[in-house]
Amino acid sequence: MREGDSITGHRSRRWVRWVGVTVAALVAGAGIGWAGATVLTPAKDVLESTPFTYVEVVPGEVGSSINLNTVAEWTPVPVGTNQASGTVTTVDVAAGDEVTHGSVLYTVNLRPVVIGQGAVPGFRPLARGTDGTDTKQLQGMLAALGFFTATPDGKFGPATDAAVRAWQKSLGLPRDGVVQPGDIVFVPALPTRVALDTEVIHRGASLAGGEAVVRGLPAEPAFTVPVSDNQSAMMPNGTRVEIVTDAGTWEAFVVDRVTDPASGTVVKLAGADGASICGEDCATIPVTGQTLLRSRIVTVETVQGLVVPSAALLSSAGGAVSVVDEAGESHPVTVVTSARGMSVIEGVLAGVRVRVPASEG
Repeated sequence: MREGDSITGHRSRRWVRWVGVTVAALVAGAGIGWAGATVLTPAKDVLESTPFTYVEVVPGEVGSSINLNTVAEWTPVPVGTNQASGTVTTVDVAAGDEVTHGSVLYTVNLRPVVIGQGAVPGFRPLARGTDGTDTKQLQGMLAALGFFTATPDGKFGPATDAAVRAWQKSLGLPRDGVVQPGDIVFVPALPTRVALDTEVIHRGASLAGGEAVVRGLPAEPAFTVPVSDNQSAMMPNGTRVEIVTDAGTWEAFVVDRVTDPASGTVVKLAGADGASICGEDCATIPVTGQTLLRSRIVTVETVQGLVVPSAALLSSAGGAVSVVDEAGESHPVTVVTSARGMSVIEGVLAGVRVRVPASEG
């Protein structure tokens, strides 16, 4: 090869390399420019391209509730005093039992202590010639049991004496015609449900007389719902509560609330128009301690009708409410109820597709 050809070839190869580098740089620059434009250019705003969606007005229901525990607790009050002295040999009633005239509560030295109705407690032996209110109470009990057929008048005469002896025979007692002060515990009203003070009345306990041992139960226990401040705000007076039990579902309403710095806030419940919450099923609630019952607090009553998302509602400055259909036409509506982002409305037909949200704002 000649020297000239060698020089020319060398220059050609340098030119080719320079062109190749230049082209690679241009391609790389273009790639970087495209990537920068792609990454750094903001995406198109979805709301600008699709400002609304449309939903169909459909039949449905709207309501709201929260689930909490209701506490049921009996509050017995003293209603009768023991006057017998000796050792308790048997206990014949359980807490919550319903008793009436002549029901045996317990025995002391094997002698039955029964219950009767009256305002005056037993304080003296009753026998022929002892007249007064306590004798009239005794006659009322004997009449309820069928042993005394005359009108109670408070006079312990031959008819009362005969009735007492017949009653004593039915209990297996000596027929001496004398009613001892400890034989009857008088309470204000019968029949009633009772609970004995088990710390005082139990087998083997010693009694001296004068102990307040019989406690009466109200018509129903107290029903309360422990709540937080936020939950309390959701439960104004009149809020309906469904209490679920094995005996069925009981209806109650919020009537009051009490806040204690130590224990927090409790909401008080009552039946409709003063009626009992548990009715005939109150006996299913244990008399001792607290009973927790599953409950549904109805914060918004369930309403059926035509349903739309609440975001579809457009409110005017004057308070009028409307929805906007796909054609942009406005339809005045009335909101029946709203809960959990949905509303029942009136004034538009089922099947109409309305704009959500109602406005871009």
